[in-house]
Amino acid sequence: MASKKIIVIGGSAAGPKAASKARRMDENADITIYQKASDLSMASCGYPYYVGGFFDDRSQLLCSPAGVVRDSKFFWNAKKITTKVQTEVTIIDKKNKRIEFRDIKTGEVGRATYDKLVIATGATARKPPVPGIDLDGITSLQSLTDADYLRKVHDEGIIKKAVVIGGGLIGIETVEALHLAGIEITLIELLPQLLTFLDKHLARLVEKYVQTKVNVILQNGVAAFLGENGKLTSVKLQDGTEIPCDLAVVAIGVVPNNRLAVDAGLKIGKTGGIIVDSFMQTSDPDIYAVGDCVEIPNLITDLSVHAPYGDLANLQGRIVGENLILGNISQFPGTIQTGICKVFDYGVGSTGLSESNAIRLGFLNLKTVVNASLDKPGFMNGKLLITKLIVDELTGLILGAQVIGPGDVSKQIAIWAMAIKGKLTVDDMATVDLPYAPPYSLAIDHSIATAHIMQNKLKGYYTGISAEDLKEKLKVKDNMLLLDVRNPDEYEQMRLGIGEKLIPLGQLRKRLDEMPKDKNTEIITWCKISLRGYEAALILQANGYTNVKVLEGGIVAWPWACEK
Repeated sequence: MASKKIIVIGGSAAGPKAASKARRMDENADITIYQKASDLSMASCGYPYYVGGFFDDRSQLLCSPAGVVRDSKFFWNAKKITTKVQTEVTIIDKKNKRIEFRDIKTGEVGRATYDKLVIATGATARKPPVPGIDLDGITSLQSLTDADYLRKVHDEGIIKKAVVIGGGLIGIETVEALHLAGIEITLIELLPQLLTFLDKHLARLVEKYVQTKVNVILQNGVAAFLGENGKLTSVKLQDGTEIPCDLAVVAIGVVPNNRLAVDAGLKIGKTGGIIVDSFMQTSDPDIYAVGDCVEIPNLITDLSVHAPYGDLANLQGRIVGENLILGNISQFPGTIQTGICKVFDYGVGSTGLSESNAIRLGFLNLKTVVNASLDKPGFMNGKLLITKLIVDELTGLILGAQVIGPGDVSKQIAIWAMAIKGKLTVDDMATVDLPYAPPYSLAIDHSIATAHIMQNKLKGYYTGISAEDLKEKLKVKDNMLLLDVRNPDEYEQMRLGIGEKLIPLGQLRKRLDEMPKDKNTEIITWCKISLRGYEAALILQANGYTNVKVLEGGIVAWPWACEK
């Protein structure tokens, strides 16, 4: 029996993973990877950290876990996979089951036939359609070539001012990388917030923190790139502002690289991604597609989404590698769109649905809470975490979580991602058995404490108010009492300064005569993280006050300027 002939188009992440898994399943298959770039199996999520100088050896972006560079020689010797780099596939002829390709260096063209084909062409960076986009000094951070260029900028130290356009994951990570090079950065975002996978409250907290490092401009887009002698000199914004700079990094997202699939007549979805089934099979049964060029279902909404994440690309590649050899026996169910990024000393992560997306998609029975607390005890140098949890009020089912702060965000997001994938409820999470020791967590882990707060809210023990809602109330100056129950020294160090009254929690029972005579008056309580605020609310409720709310997350989760 003739060996199966497999062609993979694309040599970044998903393609090599599919080829490698196929080889493990069949030692005799004829497997070839065609890669337009000169490098293979690049750790593209590591580009910002190479640019920022977190490590200096470029080859680490291309190495196997054993430290061997994954070049053509490696793929042949270790995996018996043929690789053709700097070779662009120009046509997929699905009728005759062949491809046409061109050697970029020599211009030589050729053809090759396949039994099974894998499209792993990734995504391409969006470019704003504005004048001057082709000036020298404008780049993205999508390819290793881009990373090499920006690392050279970092090392040379000549450029002093730069603009980063786009406040998403790549934009934020690029900001840090260039800031570490001593470059003065201005971050431009057309939308009203950074990191649109976050709800506004947490996004504002991230913005507040990023503003301590670089200049941030929101709700203002690029009108033109200005230059002299073909070189960038400034960026002109839509409001007419001109920002002098020698470098602009465009990071406004990516679009699926679907050209080959479109030309071949494969089905394309609403997101622009190639449509695949759970086996990652396209509308042609002999062609599979994986990675950033496809669209996949969201497991919570069942809607198709474009989810260009490196981990998903590798998971999909593994599924396809097995299916190429053994038939369609493995399935990729979809995504809950879990993501995380490093923002200077903060981690910022999200999994599942945000509140705003859930509302937009028609989820009607939502309940949310915000929890601020440490990731481990203070005596073990615990650091702050702020979590927003979104659940279905009727079922208690966990729909989404967002976590930010200098604490161990990755651990928390991993916990919530598993809870969503496992269809756990708030009650399940409230008693989950997680590992505990002071070097690693609190006795009641931050995630469990978040579930406890949600339980209290669902059971009616706790009525919260968000920072945004309180801010709106302050505009209309409703008749209400704002009560800070921290200690006087804490109050002197930092306070909201919005007309609050200070009564330390330990004095509250003795000073109830200072409370409003009308027990229906709205009272809003808080402390640093609102644990004492919750206890104060219970005291007031026990004494007949019927309209008491707790500021969720307390002072540390207040996203606007404080008085001190």
